Amino acid sequence: MATKLLALFIILITFTHLQLIQCIVTYDHRSLIINGQRRILISGSIHYPRSTPEMWDDLVVKAKNGGLEVIDTYVFWNVHEPSPGTYDFSGRYDLVRFIKTVARNGLYVNLRIGPYVCAEWNFGGFPVWLKYVPGISFRTDNEPFKAAMQGFTQKIVEMMKAENLFESQGGPIILSQIENEYGAQGKSLGPPGKAYMNWAAKMAVELNTGVPWSMCKEEDAPDPVINTCNGFYCDTFTPNKPYKPTMWTEAWSGWFTEFGTPIEQRPVPDLAFAVARFVQKGGSFFNYYMYHGGTNFGRTSGGPFITTSYDYDAPIDEYGLTREPKYGHLTELHRAIKLCEPAFFSSDAKYISLGQRQDAYVYEGQGKCAAFLSNFEQTSAVRVAFNNRHYKLPPWSISILPDCKNVVFNTAKVVTQTSRMQMLPSGSSLQSWETYHEDISMSAEGSTLTSVGLLDQISVTRDTSDYLWYSTSIEISPQETSLHGGRRPTLTIHSRGHGVQAFVSGRHFGSAYGSPVKTRLTLSVPIDLRSGTNRISLLSMAAGLPNVGTHFESRDTGILGPVLLDGLDHGRVDLSKATWTYKVGLNGETKNLISPNGISSVEWSQASLVKHGQQPLKWYKAYFDAPEGNEPLALDMKSMGRGQVWINGQSIGRYWTVHANGTCRPCKYPGAFRPGKCQAGCGQPTQRWYHIPRSWLKPTQNLLVLFEEVGGNILKISLVKRTQAHVCASTFEHHPVIDNWQTESSGETKMLHDTKVRLSCGVGQSISAVKFASFGNPFGICGSFQQGTCHAPNSHELIEKTCVGQESCEVIASNEYFATDPCPNVLKRLLVEAVCSIKPN
Repeated sequence: MATKLLALFIILITFTHLQLIQCIVTYDHRSLIINGQRRILISGSIHYPRSTPEMWDDLVVKAKNGGLEVIDTYVFWNVHEPSPGTYDFSGRYDLVRFIKTVARNGLYVNLRIGPYVCAEWNFGGFPVWLKYVPGISFRTDNEPFKAAMQGFTQKIVEMMKAENLFESQGGPIILSQIENEYGAQGKSLGPPGKAYMNWAAKMAVELNTGVPWSMCKEEDAPDPVINTCNGFYCDTFTPNKPYKPTMWTEAWSGWFTEFGTPIEQRPVPDLAFAVARFVQKGGSFFNYYMYHGGTNFGRTSGGPFITTSYDYDAPIDEYGLTREPKYGHLTELHRAIKLCEPAFFSSDAKYISLGQRQDAYVYEGQGKCAAFLSNFEQTSAVRVAFNNRHYKLPPWSISILPDCKNVVFNTAKVVTQTSRMQMLPSGSSLQSWETYHEDISMSAEGSTLTSVGLLDQISVTRDTSDYLWYSTSIEISPQETSLHGGRRPTLTIHSRGHGVQAFVSGRHFGSAYGSPVKTRLTLSVPIDLRSGTNRISLLSMAAGLPNVGTHFESRDTGILGPVLLDGLDHGRVDLSKATWTYKVGLNGETKNLISPNGISSVEWSQASLVKHGQQPLKWYKAYFDAPEGNEPLALDMKSMGRGQVWINGQSIGRYWTVHANGTCRPCKYPGAFRPGKCQAGCGQPTQRWYHIPRSWLKPTQNLLVLFEEVGGNILKISLVKRTQAHVCASTFEHHPVIDNWQTESSGETKMLHDTKVRLSCGVGQSISAVKFASFGNPFGICGSFQQGTCHAPNSHELIEKTCVGQESCEVIASNEYFATDPCPNVLKRLLVEAVCSIKPN
């Protein structure tokens, strides 16, 4: 019996040991190695606080269906530790739940702990209390900072270990990151920067997670930490040691948006080209930043002036809907790359020049072969010879040949469906508008501080509110000339805040706002004074704390002066040196008007009885019922000025209808992408629609509260649904093929497009009409297709018969289907645009 028990024990120990071996993640010069297997890993960033837990599963499933194997996320220190030692991992901040959602769907995780994240996030992800730790200096060889950073990093690692979430424990986390884009800052700091970087790497490794650590944009990352690349292109990047893999932690799918600027859009042919360039030269891990950008709910956006929308022109849009053709084209790219994986790891790349700006990278060994054929010309297609065949390469493109013969994908040839989105009325109206005016005369009530001179806004508010009142008084003699018809005095305010409003004795005299390119602002306005005491009240407004730069924690904000009063009989008065009182936040915030429980604490007025328009500092509330269906929802705020919105007590973020100033022109994808190249929305509000998660709503009586800083027309605010309006697809006709490839008499082999047009509407929608259909030589882009000189006259009728009333449909591009050959001996094309509508009940 004892012998049997011993044998069983040995088997159990051996089995456990084998399990541990199977969960090891290592790396070599080619790739990460998971359970002994090299992998090309395709990743995408989805940040858990920028969506809701109810959205996570759908986002991860769409990512998986798009060919992703890894989900990448930062960890956001400021939301998790809002005060020292007080932690919050609930709701949108439930990191463990998010990671388990990823694992449940069979994907890995890259956990970028940081804990500095940048990410256009408020204060770069640092909690504001960190700024006031005695003797602290951020991101350098500073003991108070290192102690706080290590404490939070250990907290996260211990949480992950407790839930068995590292791959070494059988969980999904295969990679972690410490620090973030530190290289340039470290160099600027000199020896303290290098010492800090080395300390951070050593600290992380000693946490013994069982998975590798990385540092992005850190060429000096010490062993065993892997240095990685971030950027629009990373094909020239090489790791700092020959035994480390080539990894791209941020392949920028678009760009963030700032209030007052246009929307940046990165064409998908260029993004696919960038990824293929990276892989063809041996890159084995790439991550889209972002794959789903999401929303900066609450006051989480940084910058300042980063928009509430963090859409990022990502493959999955802010609302969780796929953006076509970006999503579909990248999905096809991922399939092509994975077909190359067996050959990719059979050898190192062999480079072959195919022309002046054309080349091939070939992976061949163990009976496998894969090739990438590149054309860097920006204006012309080029015919190249490779492997005793000829291939036509469009400009600025790469063709992928998983067998070194047949092209399965070209980065420039987008053949997936294109979708055009629209915002439609939701059918739910905002009812019973009421208003409450922020009482300026109460601005000094509950003052927390009185001081001689002007104070930094964040040192007073600790970022608990965007608003800080600065108040002082000045005595005016009855003999003052300006009181008797003389020239009005001028109040001039110099501020490092992001907005300022000026009141004298309760009367509003003006406001000014900064911009992403205007870090300081000046408000100079004529004012009226009266004999005796005049109270000057200035409201300073913030729009997100800085998130990037060396020692950004030392930057001041708020009204720091000088504050000058000119035009009085006795000359200029410098109010900067006066005694000021300070009140943090608004009366409406103090009374908690955003909460259903706080609504009754003040006397509201019927909005229909007050004048709409430019009335600053007003609160509004209304109720609405949840719209039917499951389409994503948004508020149309085009009629308003600037402020914040809450739904049932939850903040959907800051709004500002400032118009975009930029250069919007037709965008051509060839050539290096950069912000400013492909802009949209010039002359329109930078952000008009603000996402409302459906999970925040009740069936009826949902409370909307907004605070308007400058004025607007609340009666034009509306609740809308985001849906697919039109879908477009394109394909070429069927030709005789060999293994789905067309071989011409000249010996040229080229990619044959799929011969079927596939159209698919969103969930709950069907195709209600066919707006355009032509089999022949039509041309144009989705939304403006046109017939060419060759057209099958029954195109529209046949496709309408096949597709109308269906959620999706397929049509074969062939002479047989259309029962005609409208132009013999010409390769014909089929273009279709269909209208999607909500299916009738």
